[in-house]
Amino acid sequence: MSIAAQDWKDIEVGIEDGIAVVRLNRPEKRNAMSLDMMHGLTEVALQLSKDTSVHAVVLAASGDNFSAGVDLSPGEILPAPTDTLLEKRQQARIGSDLCAAWQGLEQVTIAAIEGHCVGGGLALVAACDFRIAGTSAWFKLPEVALGINMSWHSLPRLVALVGPSKAKQLAIFSEKVAAAETLSWGLVDRLVDDGETLDEAVKWARKVAALPPVPVRMVKEAVNAVALALAHATIHMDRDQALLAIQSSELNNYE
Repeated sequence: MSIAAQDWKDIEVGIEDGIAVVRLNRPEKRNAMSLDMMHGLTEVALQLSKDTSVHAVVLAASGDNFSAGVDLSPGEILPAPTDTLLEKRQQARIGSDLCAAWQGLEQVTIAAIEGHCVGGGLALVAACDFRIAGTSAWFKLPEVALGINMSWHSLPRLVALVGPSKAKQLAIFSEKVAAAETLSWGLVDRLVDDGETLDEAVKWARKVAALPPVPVRMVKEAVNAVALALAHATIHMDRDQALLAIQSSELNNYE
């Protein structure tokens, strides 16, 4: 069965002319990422990585928002008190595995973003190659304000995109930043009117698909290797830091 024909939980996948469009499809929850969605997005990326007929991948979302981040409802991402430390540590890698799968795609990846792009949503689009944002889009990393660290192996990607100072502003202040401002930072590559982000992302994907695929993949791999050369050394413990932080008295209520 082709990847597009599979029944994904809260995800839509379409492939045409060498371009895959993967859409988060949980608009009633502002596309907050459940465990099922996170596992599904990881598996979609792993399957696409094996499909040599696909040369570019567009990541988009249904509704008015890209993603409100991780679904923190009971039974979703937060570990249960009865889980063993090993089980908690295994679950804590779900987000980093998701982002690694998307970063690891040899195909060029382009995110189309409108509305909320919060927490895990921002971590996911930071793992893509390019980001097209609508004028309504805004970005926020709420983790530090909630009393937890920024995990998912995201900090090296953010530093590579916007530099150390802007990465600190995003991760430490936990404030909303409008897409227009992030355009000047380098987090967003193109700003378009709302409703046009997917079309613009597909235009970029078509340009990629028209190029010789092997040198495109070689360039992507080489650039990522340079930009993220020290990434593992700096963030290999971030899931353990997250497990420590969620047990701290400094942890704020998840709302």
